Amino acid sequence: MSGIIPVRHIPDARAIAASTYTYNARMKNIPILGDITPAQFLRDYWHKKPLLIRQALPGFQALLTQKELFALAAREDVESRLITKVNDDWSLQNGPFKRLPAAKQKDWTLLVQGVNLHNNDADALLRRFRFIPDARLDDLMISYAGDGGGVGPHFDSYDVFLLQAEGQRRWQIGAQDDLTLVDGAPLKILQNFMPSETFVLEPGDMLYLPPHYAHDGIAIGPCMTYSIGFRAPTYQELGEAFLDFMVETIDLPNRYADPDLTPSANPAEIGKVMLRRISDELNKVRFTDEDIGIFLGEYLSEPKASVFFDPPLKQFSPAGFAQASAKHGIALSRKTQMLYRGRTIFINGESFDVGGEDKTLLTALANARSLDGETLQRASADLRESFYLWYQDGWLLLN
Repeated sequence: MSGIIPVRHIPDARAIAASTYTYNARMKNIPILGDITPAQFLRDYWHKKPLLIRQALPGFQALLTQKELFALAAREDVESRLITKVNDDWSLQNGPFKRLPAAKQKDWTLLVQGVNLHNNDADALLRRFRFIPDARLDDLMISYAGDGGGVGPHFDSYDVFLLQAEGQRRWQIGAQDDLTLVDGAPLKILQNFMPSETFVLEPGDMLYLPPHYAHDGIAIGPCMTYSIGFRAPTYQELGEAFLDFMVETIDLPNRYADPDLTPSANPAEIGKVMLRRISDELNKVRFTDEDIGIFLGEYLSEPKASVFFDPPLKQFSPAGFAQASAKHGIALSRKTQMLYRGRTIFINGESFDVGGEDKTLLTALANARSLDGETLQRASADLRESFYLWYQDGWLLLN
């Protein structure tokens, strides 16, 4: 088929992770916000106004090649979308994709979500934004576009950093109150886009946009853009999930009864006495800060539906794991989300309470995402057993 590239070779996860470009070695000491500090950024820009940072990462190179990115888009466990535009007609297809347009073809964009889950360098780049709490940090999405490619003028409901990785992209942005969308379009495209500023981003340049700030990015030749996005669930989503979470904890004993019932003149009417009696019982349901805290930790650390953990191909025995971890230390899997609140530890949707030295070690693991072998020696027998179980499940790895 003319203009279509078949995805013939799909490397496994380890091959994709072994990028030829080592992000950690070259970029870990470069301030990602230019000449302003994270505190200044949060005070002056976060949720407030855009920020363009020229050469946020000088000399930055794409972490994945086109071939590696296309291979990810061909996988069942990776969320991907293909967006094309012909004249003024937009189309949207969901992956996986066995064939993709050729780079020289115009007006198309491939979006690959959660690349940080599959590539060490992408994960390291995402973690550079941990001056924002992990509970808010979402994922790193890669957009690969042919000349003229984009997703149309739109707005996001969350904060986003747009890092140019390869080629050039022209961004038009504007603050506008009119967020009316094109009716019937497969994408959320603004009907009346009114840009006020235009920037052309080169590799290493980065643009921050607060929520609901209108923007439109158009590729100037084939290009790659990395989007660092943040979680911003609606209160409706949180409310529905919280009520589901609380179902198993609600305790309302006894059954409705009305020993004082009198003859009804209107048998189809729900009586005031019945309504009041049931209302009094339901009002006994109370939610505490502890309930909400446990729900939030489990909800925010729950892996997405598309996330699958990979147990080690050749597992150590408990004794072998203890020896190897004492020598090399451990690290959380790229896919593991670990949070804590007080004595409660949350990992991949599960929670448990812990105290003493084990709490110190687990909070250190959550913050640093790794522990060295010497530090591990302070763990209790129970905690070491948990580490081994997490290792078997692919939640953590030997360093």
